[in-house]
Amino acid sequence: MKKSLYICGMLAAGVFLTSLSSCSKSFLDEELKSDYAPDNTLVDQLGFEAASTGLLSTVRNDYGDVQGLLATFYVGTDMAITGQPSTVQAPYENYQSLNSQTGSLSSIWNFCYRVINGANVIIDASANPKAILTDEQRDFYKAEASFFRAYAYNHLSILFGGVPLITAPVSVPRTDYTRATEDAVVQQIITDLTFAEAHLPDPASVASQGRINKFAATQLLTEAYLRANKPADAEAAAKRVIDSKFFQLVTTRYGTKATLPGDPFADMFTYGNMRRSQGNTEAIWVLEQQYNVTGGGSTFDQRRREWGPFYVNVAGMKVCDSLGGRGIGRIRPTNWWTYNLYEQKDMRNSPYNIRRQFYYNDPAGAKYGQPVVVTGFDTIQNIFAHTTKWYEFQPQDIQGAQSYKDRIQMRLGETYLLLAEAQLLQGRPGDAAISINVIRDRAHATPVLAADVNMDYILDERARELTAEELRRLTLVRTKKLVERVRKYNPKVAPTINDFNIHLPIPQSEIDVNKDAVLEQNEGYRK
Repeated sequence: MKKSLYICGMLAAGVFLTSLSSCSKSFLDEELKSDYAPDNTLVDQLGFEAASTGLLSTVRNDYGDVQGLLATFYVGTDMAITGQPSTVQAPYENYQSLNSQTGSLSSIWNFCYRVINGANVIIDASANPKAILTDEQRDFYKAEASFFRAYAYNHLSILFGGVPLITAPVSVPRTDYTRATEDAVVQQIITDLTFAEAHLPDPASVASQGRINKFAATQLLTEAYLRANKPADAEAAAKRVIDSKFFQLVTTRYGTKATLPGDPFADMFTYGNMRRSQGNTEAIWVLEQQYNVTGGGSTFDQRRREWGPFYVNVAGMKVCDSLGGRGIGRIRPTNWWTYNLYEQKDMRNSPYNIRRQFYYNDPAGAKYGQPVVVTGFDTIQNIFAHTTKWYEFQPQDIQGAQSYKDRIQMRLGETYLLLAEAQLLQGRPGDAAISINVIRDRAHATPVLAADVNMDYILDERARELTAEELRRLTLVRTKKLVERVRKYNPKVAPTINDFNIHLPIPQSEIDVNKDAVLEQNEGYRK
């Protein structure tokens, strides 16, 4: 039987959820001794550590294991069009072909509910009085799982609106789901993150780098309060992160390439520099990966491949480390991003952060050392201005099958922008300008005036600061600006988008299998 919502799932790291049948005759009762299940695994700290590790592994695998899936968070926004074509991302460049049977929808839906069910298993088991844990340990594991549940529900409810709200483990198929309201889901997110903030450790006290600290919960709580139209609470949460003094903006050179040409902003995204333990004082939450270590990477991380142009398709070009390894050009920035977004003097626009020039690098080629000049489709897929944030090159893996670069999920630069948004929504553009100028000063950009601060300016600044870090679609849907900004900045996609495309359609496969209740489709979409 197909499992509705894909939430009859499993925890990685060997913790499997099994559906057990009960029987009135005790001699037929199953007693698991050789298999892993919540009842015999989540009984002590070792078991909870295994479950938490598995949950983090699920999160780390996110949208990277399907080619083109990551691109759907950028293509069809103000920021990007398709470079190398993919059937996965095609409906996001022509919204008229986006429907409930679009394959990427199930991938996103299933990922989020895998995280949610894994979190629910841990939360439920933490309340088991038979588990050999201290009260502090119970609260910690519940808090960590609550963070990840909120993280997944944040993705789901931004993209789809109201979704089934499930807060207990699911181990048998169900076909009677209904959608909670988006407001109800946001309130659950706030409840989870409030608990997580109260019971997670600070960055100095985490058991190991890469584990969630309390300020990651605070950062996500800031966003949740903005969604709940509670900007004063959002401002207070953002200030808790800033005032904690655990984090400082990176303003000086550091790390593995500190003595080479570059700048502080680029240093943050250099391989070997991205973790707090490596000197990144701005990092709040980093998903850590390590090349050539068992379990050191996600299943198929596509970030470098999708953001990097497919320059090796141009005669006279070879894969090299200075060009970030091998890209395949799925995400091609819009002309707005390429030509209109940045001041020339903005550090984030430096050659160390955005590559705009290419030179033929094959010594055997007739044009070796000369500037690359291309026309036509080459400018769409193979040679274009792009962020260097995902540059990575492993000499043992020239083809670059996947990326092993750490992923900065949250950092202080975004905190200031969330703070500015909260201040603006309270009618205080002057305070918002002060917050924005903290990061503009770091970038040596012209300070913004209070009179120029509005939501569009904040979204512009998020693009300048967080390109290829934030999932752009989530930000534009959350702020209700997706349709407007696509029409303004993405002329290729603009003619195809409708107002109802603010949300994605519910996957038809979920509607069809949910035979005992109505799982309503979002307005405007057909089967």
